[in-house]
Amino acid sequence: MTHDMLPPRAALKDQARRLRATMADSGTAISHSAALETIARQWGYRDWNTLSAAAPETVVTPRWQVGQRVTGRYLGHAFAGRIKSATEASGGFWQLVLVFDEAVDVAASTRFSNFRKQVRCAVNGQGVTAERTSDGQPHVVLRAA
Repeated sequence: MTHDMLPPRAALKDQARRLRATMADSGTAISHSAALETIARQWGYRDWNTLSAAAPETVVTPRWQVGQRVTGRYLGHAFAGRIKSATEASGGFWQLVLVFDEAVDVAASTRFSNFRKQVRCAVNGQGVTAERTSDGQPHVVLRAA
């Protein structure tokens, strides 16, 4: 059993409470600790303490998800779009591919244009890249729409 598949500890305790109630309804009373031990064995662990240590405290919802609508700034230009790809990386960063609703002209020159419709970036949990422009602004500042 992998840690990713286990429900949170509170859900496991709820399973034990339901088991205990069902057993009591059928005329077989068991203690709460016996119900916890039974739930642990059903999940493939030797005892409740081992299962409890392996189970997550809570369900963690990813901050950035495929298909999520986002707004923000890319190289100083406002955009709206969606997340095409999202992979959690190390250090609390996310590798994202963003698809803009409208192409963004990222050229600073008035003599030519450089339109981008899709970009790849690495943002932290707050949606800010570590990479900066020459004037110190983050390449991407992202907000959930």
